[in-house]
Amino acid sequence: MFVDRVKVHVKAGKGGDGAVSFRKEKYVPKGGPDGGNGGDGGNVIVVANANLLTLLDLKYRPYIKATDGKSGGGKNSQGKRGEDVIIEVPVGTVVKDAVTGELVADLVKDGQQIVVARGGKGGRGNASFKSSTNQAPKWAEKGDIGEERYLELELKVVADVGIVGLPNAGKSTLLSRLSNAMPKVAIYPFTTLHPNVGVMQDIERSVVLADIPGLIEGAAEGKGLGIGFLRHIERTRYLLLLLDVSSSDVRQIKKDYDTLRGELQSYGKGVDKREYLVVGNKIDLLDLQAREKVAGILNELTSATFMVSAITGEGVQELKSYLFEVVGKVREAEVSDEEVVERLTVRFEPDMIVEKDGQIFVVSGKKVLQMCRMTDFENKEAVSYFLGRLRRMGLKKRLRRLGAKVGNVVNIGGREFLYEEVL
Repeated sequence: MFVDRVKVHVKAGKGGDGAVSFRKEKYVPKGGPDGGNGGDGGNVIVVANANLLTLLDLKYRPYIKATDGKSGGGKNSQGKRGEDVIIEVPVGTVVKDAVTGELVADLVKDGQQIVVARGGKGGRGNASFKSSTNQAPKWAEKGDIGEERYLELELKVVADVGIVGLPNAGKSTLLSRLSNAMPKVAIYPFTTLHPNVGVMQDIERSVVLADIPGLIEGAAEGKGLGIGFLRHIERTRYLLLLLDVSSSDVRQIKKDYDTLRGELQSYGKGVDKREYLVVGNKIDLLDLQAREKVAGILNELTSATFMVSAITGEGVQELKSYLFEVVGKVREAEVSDEEVVERLTVRFEPDMIVEKDGQIFVVSGKKVLQMCRMTDFENKEAVSYFLGRLRRMGLKKRLRRLGAKVGNVVNIGGREFLYEEVL
Protein backbone atom coordinates (compact mmCIF):
# COMPACT_ATOMS: atom_id res chain seq x y z
CA MET A 1 0.00 0.00 0.00
CA PHE A 2 1.28 3.45 -0.90
CA VAL A 3 0.72 6.01 1.86
CA ASP A 4 1.91 9.58 1.35
CA ARG A 5 0.25 11.40 4.26
CA VAL A 6 -0.03 10.48 7.94
CA LYS A 7 -0.56 12.14 11.32
CA VAL A 8 1.36 10.98 14.37
CA HIS A 9 1.59 11.95 18.03
CA VAL A 10 5.18 12.06 19.28
CA LYS A 11 6.32 12.31 22.86
CA ALA A 12 9.87 12.55 24.10
CA GLY A 13 10.99 10.84 27.30
CA LYS A 14 10.79 12.40 30.76
CA GLY A 15 14.02 13.22 32.53
CA GLY A 16 14.96 11.08 35.52
CA ASP A 17 14.71 12.55 39.05
CA GLY A 18 17.80 13.56 40.93
CA ALA A 19 18.59 11.55 44.08
CA VAL A 20 18.77 12.66 47.72
CA SER A 21 21.48 10.59 49.34
CA PHE A 22 24.31 10.91 51.88
CA ARG A 23 27.51 8.95 52.21
CA LYS A 24 27.18 6.11 54.65
CA GLU A 25 30.64 4.73 55.21
CA LYS A 26 32.20 3.10 58.19
CA TYR A 27 34.20 5.53 60.32
CA VAL A 28 32.67 8.51 58.41
CA PRO A 29 29.92 9.70 60.81
CA LYS A 30 29.03 12.82 58.84
CA GLY A 31 29.14 11.80 55.20
CA GLY A 32 28.32 14.49 52.68
CA PRO A 33 25.62 14.46 49.99
CA ASP A 34 26.19 11.98 47.15
CA GLY A 35 22.88 11.95 45.28
CA GLY A 36 23.44 11.58 41.53
CA ASN A 37 21.68 13.33 38.66
CA GLY A 38 18.85 11.80 36.67
CA GLY A 39 19.36 10.95 33.01
CA ASP A 40 17.83 13.06 30.24
CA GLY A 41 14.78 11.68 28.44
CA GLY A 42 15.14 10.25 24.95
CA ASN A 43 14.46 12.38 21.85
CA VAL A 44 12.16 11.63 18.93
CA ILE A 45 14.10 12.03 15.68
CA VAL A 46 12.86 11.94 12.08
CA VAL A 47 15.42 10.66 9.53
CA ALA A 48 15.16 10.59 5.72
CA ASN A 49 15.91 7.17 4.21
CA ALA A 50 16.39 6.84 0.43
CA ASN A 51 15.40 3.16 0.59
CA LEU A 52 11.83 3.97 1.65
CA LEU A 53 9.10 4.92 -0.81
CA THR A 54 6.03 5.22 1.43
CA LEU A 55 4.87 6.32 4.89
CA LEU A 56 3.00 3.04 5.31
CA ASP A 57 4.79 1.99 8.52
CA LEU A 58 3.68 5.15 10.30
CA LYS A 59 0.04 4.53 9.38
CA TYR A 60 0.10 1.78 11.99
CA ARG A 61 2.21 3.72 14.52
CA PRO A 62 0.07 6.78 15.36
CA TYR A 63 1.62 7.14 18.84
CA ILE A 64 5.39 7.24 19.17
CA LYS A 65 7.19 7.70 22.49
CA ALA A 66 10.83 7.75 23.50
CA THR A 67 11.92 6.18 26.78
CA ASP A 68 12.30 8.08 30.04
CA GLY A 69 15.62 8.80 31.69
CA LYS A 70 16.45 6.81 34.83
CA SER A 71 16.63 8.45 38.26
CA GLY A 72 19.97 9.13 39.90
CA GLY A 73 21.18 7.10 42.85
CA GLY A 74 23.50 7.22 45.84
CA LYS A 75 27.28 7.30 45.58
CA ASN A 76 26.89 9.90 42.82
CA SER A 77 25.33 7.33 40.48
CA GLN A 78 24.07 9.04 37.35
CA GLY A 79 20.76 7.89 35.88
CA LYS A 80 20.89 6.31 32.44
CA ARG A 81 19.75 8.50 29.56
CA GLY A 82 16.51 7.51 27.81
CA GLU A 83 16.85 5.94 24.38
CA ASP A 84 15.99 8.00 21.32
CA VAL A 85 13.27 6.89 18.92
CA ILE A 86 14.18 7.08 15.24
CA ILE A 87 11.35 7.59 12.75
CA GLU A 88 12.53 6.72 9.24
CA VAL A 89 10.70 8.40 6.37
CA PRO A 90 11.22 8.55 2.59
CA VAL A 91 13.34 11.29 1.10
CA GLY A 92 10.99 14.13 0.16
CA THR A 93 8.96 14.05 3.36
CA VAL A 94 7.64 17.37 4.67
CA VAL A 95 7.11 17.55 8.43
CA LYS A 96 4.53 20.00 9.78
CA ASP A 97 3.01 20.77 13.16
CA ALA A 98 -0.49 19.31 12.83
CA VAL A 99 -1.99 21.89 15.19
CA THR A 100 -0.47 25.13 13.87
CA GLY A 101 0.33 24.03 10.31
CA GLU A 102 3.85 25.36 10.85
CA LEU A 103 6.64 23.85 8.75
CA VAL A 104 9.06 21.92 10.94
CA ALA A 105 11.39 20.43 8.33
CA ASP A 106 11.68 19.55 4.66
CA LEU A 107 13.79 16.41 4.29
CA VAL A 108 15.00 16.11 0.70
CA LYS A 109 18.33 14.35 1.20
CA ASP A 110 19.19 10.85 2.32
CA GLY A 111 20.32 10.88 5.95
CA GLN A 112 18.89 14.29 6.81
CA GLN A 113 17.42 14.30 10.28
CA ILE A 114 15.68 16.55 12.75
CA VAL A 115 14.72 16.28 16.41
CA VAL A 116 10.95 16.79 16.49
CA ALA A 117 10.53 16.28 20.26
CA ARG A 118 13.32 16.83 22.78
CA GLY A 119 13.67 14.72 25.88
CA GLY A 120 13.16 16.29 29.30
CA LYS A 121 16.20 17.38 31.25
CA GLY A 122 17.30 15.10 34.06
CA GLY A 123 17.00 16.53 37.58
CA ARG A 124 20.14 17.27 39.60
CA GLY A 125 20.86 15.24 42.70
CA ASN A 126 21.54 16.82 46.09
CA ALA A 127 25.31 16.49 45.58
CA SER A 128 24.98 19.27 42.94
CA PHE A 129 23.61 21.74 45.49
CA LYS A 130 26.25 21.45 48.16
CA SER A 131 27.73 24.86 48.97
CA SER A 132 29.68 26.63 51.68
CA THR A 133 26.40 27.78 53.24
CA ASN A 134 24.57 24.49 52.83
CA GLN A 135 26.80 21.47 53.40
CA ALA A 136 23.96 18.94 53.48
CA PRO A 137 21.12 19.82 51.08
CA LYS A 138 18.16 17.51 51.65
CA TRP A 139 16.49 17.99 48.30
CA ALA A 140 16.97 17.30 44.61
CA GLU A 141 15.35 18.34 41.35
CA LYS A 142 12.62 16.42 39.58
CA GLY A 143 13.17 15.38 36.00
CA ASP A 144 11.50 17.64 33.42
CA ILE A 145 8.80 16.37 31.06
CA GLY A 146 9.64 15.65 27.42
CA GLU A 147 8.21 17.64 24.52
CA GLU A 148 4.98 16.40 23.04
CA ARG A 149 3.31 17.33 19.76
CA TYR A 150 1.11 16.21 16.88
CA LEU A 151 2.83 16.06 13.51
CA GLU A 152 1.60 15.76 9.93
CA LEU A 153 3.99 14.05 7.55
CA GLU A 154 3.48 14.47 3.82
CA LEU A 155 5.51 12.74 1.16
CA LYS A 156 6.33 14.47 -2.10
CA VAL A 157 8.21 12.09 -4.39
CA VAL A 158 11.72 13.25 -5.28
CA ALA A 159 12.70 12.53 -8.90
CA ASP A 160 14.75 13.95 -11.73
CA VAL A 161 11.94 13.47 -14.27
CA GLY A 162 8.21 13.40 -13.64
CA ILE A 163 6.16 11.60 -16.31
CA VAL A 164 2.81 13.38 -16.56
CA GLY A 165 -0.11 12.49 -18.77
CA LEU A 166 -3.82 11.85 -18.99
CA PRO A 167 -5.21 8.49 -17.83
CA ASN A 168 -4.14 5.56 -20.02
CA ALA A 169 -1.53 7.61 -21.92
CA GLY A 170 0.99 4.83 -21.25
CA LYS A 171 3.01 6.42 -18.43
CA SER A 172 3.61 3.22 -16.48
CA THR A 173 4.55 1.27 -19.60
CA LEU A 174 7.03 3.98 -20.62
CA LEU A 175 8.50 4.03 -17.11
CA SER A 176 9.08 0.29 -17.27
CA ARG A 177 10.81 0.72 -20.65
CA LEU A 178 13.05 3.54 -19.48
CA SER A 179 13.96 2.15 -16.06
CA ASN A 180 14.08 -0.83 -13.74
CA ALA A 181 10.59 -0.19 -12.38
CA MET A 182 7.86 -2.80 -12.75
CA PRO A 183 4.59 -0.89 -12.22
CA LYS A 184 1.14 -2.39 -12.63
CA VAL A 185 0.00 -1.82 -16.22
CA ALA A 186 -3.51 -2.18 -17.70
CA ILE A 187 -5.57 -0.69 -20.52
CA TYR A 188 -8.09 1.13 -18.36
CA PRO A 189 -7.83 4.64 -16.84
CA PHE A 190 -6.42 5.24 -13.36
CA THR A 191 -4.45 2.00 -13.21
CA THR A 192 -1.77 4.02 -11.42
CA LEU A 193 -3.10 5.04 -8.02
CA HIS A 194 0.22 6.22 -6.63
CA PRO A 195 3.55 7.46 -8.03
CA ASN A 196 5.84 4.70 -9.32
CA VAL A 197 9.57 5.37 -9.15
CA GLY A 198 12.30 3.85 -11.32
CA VAL A 199 15.98 4.46 -12.04
CA MET A 200 17.31 4.83 -15.59
CA GLN A 201 21.01 3.92 -15.71
CA ASP A 202 23.96 3.55 -18.01
CA ILE A 203 27.60 2.90 -17.09
CA GLU A 204 28.27 6.32 -15.52
CA ARG A 205 24.92 8.05 -15.07
CA SER A 206 21.57 7.51 -13.35
CA VAL A 207 18.29 9.38 -13.55
CA VAL A 208 15.34 8.90 -11.18
CA LEU A 209 11.97 8.79 -12.95
CA ALA A 210 8.50 9.08 -11.41
CA ASP A 211 5.24 8.10 -13.09
CA ILE A 212 2.66 10.56 -11.72
CA PRO A 213 -0.95 9.23 -11.68
CA GLY A 214 -3.11 10.43 -14.58
CA LEU A 215 -4.43 13.95 -14.59
CA ILE A 216 -7.82 15.03 -15.85
CA GLU A 217 -9.24 18.46 -16.51
CA GLY A 218 -9.99 20.07 -13.14
CA ALA A 219 -7.41 18.03 -11.22
CA ALA A 220 -5.94 21.19 -9.68
CA GLU A 221 -9.38 21.81 -8.13
CA GLY A 222 -9.56 18.28 -6.77
CA LYS A 223 -11.35 16.40 -9.57
CA GLY A 224 -10.38 12.83 -10.40
CA LEU A 225 -7.30 11.86 -8.43
CA GLY A 226 -6.90 15.56 -7.67
CA ILE A 227 -4.15 17.58 -6.10
CA GLY A 228 -3.20 14.66 -3.86
CA PHE A 229 -0.97 13.52 -6.71
CA LEU A 230 -0.19 16.85 -8.33
CA ARG A 231 1.93 17.72 -5.30
CA HIS A 232 4.38 14.95 -6.22
CA ILE A 233 5.35 16.95 -9.31
CA GLU A 234 6.75 19.67 -7.02
CA ARG A 235 9.86 17.55 -6.35
CA THR A 236 10.74 16.79 -9.96
CA ARG A 237 13.54 18.60 -11.76
CA TYR A 238 12.11 18.15 -15.22
CA LEU A 239 8.76 17.13 -16.72
CA LEU A 240 7.90 14.70 -19.51
CA LEU A 241 4.42 15.38 -20.86
CA LEU A 242 3.17 12.14 -22.42
CA LEU A 243 0.41 12.27 -25.05
CA ASP A 244 -1.55 9.41 -26.60
CA VAL A 245 -1.20 10.14 -30.32
CA SER A 246 -2.72 6.88 -31.60
CA SER A 247 -5.75 8.70 -33.00
CA SER A 248 -3.56 11.15 -35.00
CA ASP A 249 -6.43 13.60 -34.44
CA VAL A 250 -5.04 17.16 -34.46
CA ARG A 251 -7.76 18.59 -32.24
CA GLN A 252 -7.59 15.78 -29.68
CA ILE A 253 -3.80 15.91 -29.36
CA LYS A 254 -3.83 19.69 -28.90
CA LYS A 255 -6.70 19.43 -26.42
CA ASP A 256 -4.82 16.83 -24.34
CA TYR A 257 -1.70 19.02 -24.35
CA ASP A 258 -3.68 22.11 -23.32
CA THR A 259 -5.34 20.13 -20.52
CA LEU A 260 -1.97 19.05 -19.08
CA ARG A 261 -0.44 22.50 -19.33
CA GLY A 262 -3.59 24.09 -17.92
CA GLU A 263 -3.61 21.85 -14.85
CA LEU A 264 0.07 22.48 -14.17
CA GLN A 265 -0.49 26.23 -14.43
CA SER A 266 -3.57 26.07 -12.20
CA TYR A 267 -1.64 24.15 -9.56
CA GLY A 268 1.25 26.62 -9.64
CA LYS A 269 3.91 26.28 -6.89
CA GLY A 270 6.65 26.54 -9.52
CA VAL A 271 5.40 23.46 -11.38
CA ASP A 272 4.07 25.60 -14.22
CA LYS A 273 7.56 27.06 -14.76
CA ARG A 274 9.36 23.70 -14.84
CA GLU A 275 11.21 22.80 -18.06
CA TYR A 276 9.55 20.03 -20.04
CA LEU A 277 9.45 18.04 -23.25
CA VAL A 278 6.49 16.47 -25.06
CA VAL A 279 6.49 12.80 -26.00
CA GLY A 280 3.93 11.28 -28.35
CA ASN A 281 3.25 7.65 -27.41
CA LYS A 282 1.66 4.64 -29.20
CA ILE A 283 3.15 5.33 -32.62
CA ASP A 284 3.08 1.57 -33.24
CA LEU A 285 -0.60 2.13 -34.09
CA LEU A 286 0.19 4.69 -36.81
CA ASP A 287 1.21 4.27 -40.44
CA LEU A 288 3.96 6.38 -42.01
CA GLN A 289 1.64 9.14 -43.19
CA ALA A 290 -0.03 9.45 -39.78
CA ARG A 291 3.37 9.57 -38.07
CA GLU A 292 4.46 12.51 -40.21
CA LYS A 293 1.21 14.29 -39.42
CA VAL A 294 1.65 13.73 -35.66
CA ALA A 295 5.29 14.89 -35.77
CA GLY A 296 4.12 18.16 -37.30
CA ILE A 297 1.50 18.63 -34.60
CA LEU A 298 4.00 18.03 -31.78
CA ASN A 299 6.54 20.42 -33.26
CA GLU A 300 3.89 23.14 -33.19
CA LEU A 301 3.38 22.58 -29.45
CA THR A 302 6.98 22.89 -28.25
CA SER A 303 10.59 22.69 -29.44
CA ALA A 304 11.51 19.51 -27.52
CA THR A 305 9.47 16.54 -28.83
CA PHE A 306 9.87 12.79 -29.26
CA MET A 307 7.70 10.04 -30.69
CA VAL A 308 7.87 6.57 -29.13
CA SER A 309 6.08 3.29 -28.68
CA ALA A 310 6.32 2.26 -25.05
CA ILE A 311 4.97 -1.15 -26.06
CA THR A 312 7.53 -2.02 -28.74
CA GLY A 313 10.39 0.17 -27.48
CA GLU A 314 10.64 2.16 -30.72
CA GLY A 315 12.23 5.56 -30.13
CA VAL A 316 12.90 4.84 -26.44
CA GLN A 317 16.69 4.70 -26.73
CA GLU A 318 16.80 8.16 -28.32
CA LEU A 319 14.55 9.46 -25.55
CA LYS A 320 16.86 7.96 -22.91
CA SER A 321 19.91 9.70 -24.39
CA TYR A 322 18.10 13.03 -24.40
CA LEU A 323 16.94 12.66 -20.79
CA PHE A 324 20.45 11.84 -19.57
CA GLU A 325 21.74 14.99 -21.27
CA VAL A 326 18.99 17.39 -20.20
CA VAL A 327 18.87 16.18 -16.57
CA GLY A 328 22.64 16.64 -16.32
CA LYS A 329 22.27 20.27 -17.40
CA VAL A 330 19.39 20.88 -14.98
CA ARG A 331 21.41 19.46 -12.09
CA GLU A 332 24.37 21.70 -12.89
CA ALA A 333 22.11 24.74 -12.86
CA GLU A 334 20.77 24.02 -9.39
CA VAL A 335 21.99 25.86 -6.30
CA SER A 336 24.75 24.29 -4.24
CA ASP A 337 24.01 21.87 -1.41
CA GLU A 338 24.93 24.47 1.19
CA GLU A 339 22.14 26.80 0.09
CA VAL A 340 19.10 24.52 0.44
CA VAL A 341 17.31 21.82 2.07
CA GLU A 342 16.37 21.75 5.70
CA ARG A 343 13.97 24.32 7.03
CA LEU A 344 13.51 24.45 10.77
CA THR A 345 11.42 27.06 12.52
CA VAL A 346 13.20 28.24 15.67
CA ARG A 347 11.07 30.25 18.04
CA PHE A 348 12.55 32.65 20.53
CA GLU A 349 10.92 32.19 23.92
CA PRO A 350 11.94 34.55 26.76
CA ASP A 351 13.28 32.90 29.91
CA MET A 352 11.02 35.02 32.10
CA ILE A 353 7.90 37.09 31.44
CA VAL A 354 6.31 39.25 34.16
CA GLU A 355 2.84 40.74 33.61
CA LYS A 356 0.14 42.38 35.70
CA ASP A 357 -3.38 40.92 35.51
CA GLY A 358 -5.65 43.07 37.65
CA GLN A 359 -4.20 42.88 41.17
CA ILE A 360 -2.25 39.69 40.44
CA PHE A 361 1.27 39.55 39.03
CA VAL A 362 1.85 36.62 36.68
CA VAL A 363 5.32 35.19 36.08
CA SER A 364 5.93 32.80 33.17
CA GLY A 365 8.50 32.13 30.46
CA LYS A 366 10.36 29.12 29.10
CA LYS A 367 13.00 28.91 31.84
CA VAL A 368 10.60 29.77 34.65
CA LEU A 369 8.12 27.05 33.68
CA GLN A 370 10.90 24.48 33.40
CA MET A 371 12.13 25.43 36.89
CA CYS A 372 8.58 25.00 38.22
CA ARG A 373 8.29 21.53 36.72
CA MET A 374 11.60 20.46 38.24
CA THR A 375 11.06 21.87 41.74
CA ASP A 376 9.78 19.75 44.63
CA PHE A 377 7.35 22.24 46.18
CA GLU A 378 6.79 19.92 49.14
CA ASN A 379 10.36 20.60 50.22
CA LYS A 380 11.04 24.00 51.85
CA GLU A 381 14.72 23.97 50.90
CA ALA A 382 13.82 23.32 47.26
CA VAL A 383 11.30 26.17 47.26
CA SER A 384 13.82 28.52 48.83
CA TYR A 385 16.38 27.63 46.15
CA PHE A 386 13.73 28.11 43.43
CA LEU A 387 12.81 31.61 44.67
CA GLY A 388 16.48 32.50 45.00
CA ARG A 389 17.09 31.66 41.35
CA LEU A 390 14.16 33.87 40.33
CA ARG A 391 15.57 36.77 42.32
CA ARG A 392 18.92 36.32 40.59
CA MET A 393 17.06 36.44 37.26
CA GLY A 394 15.77 39.91 38.22
CA LEU A 395 12.22 39.05 39.33
CA LYS A 396 12.24 41.44 42.30
CA LYS A 397 13.21 44.45 40.18
CA ARG A 398 10.61 43.67 37.51
CA LEU A 399 7.82 43.25 40.07
CA ARG A 400 8.63 46.58 41.66
CA ARG A 401 8.67 48.23 38.24
CA LEU A 402 5.09 47.03 37.74
CA GLY A 403 4.04 48.41 41.13
CA ALA A 404 3.95 45.24 43.23
CA LYS A 405 3.58 45.80 46.99
CA VAL A 406 3.43 43.75 50.18
CA GLY A 407 0.22 41.68 50.20
CA ASN A 408 -0.02 41.33 46.41
CA VAL A 409 -0.30 37.84 44.94
CA VAL A 410 2.42 36.66 42.57
CA ASN A 411 1.44 33.69 40.38
CA ILE A 412 4.53 31.79 39.27
CA GLY A 413 3.82 29.03 36.80
CA GLY A 414 0.37 28.41 38.27
CA ARG A 415 1.51 28.54 41.92
CA GLU A 416 0.65 31.49 44.13
CA PHE A 417 3.05 33.31 46.43
CA LEU A 418 2.79 36.55 48.38
CA TYR A 419 5.00 39.35 47.15
CA GLU A 420 6.91 39.38 50.44
CA GLU A 421 7.72 35.68 50.04
CA VAL A 422 9.37 36.37 46.70
CA LEU A 423 11.58 39.17 48.10
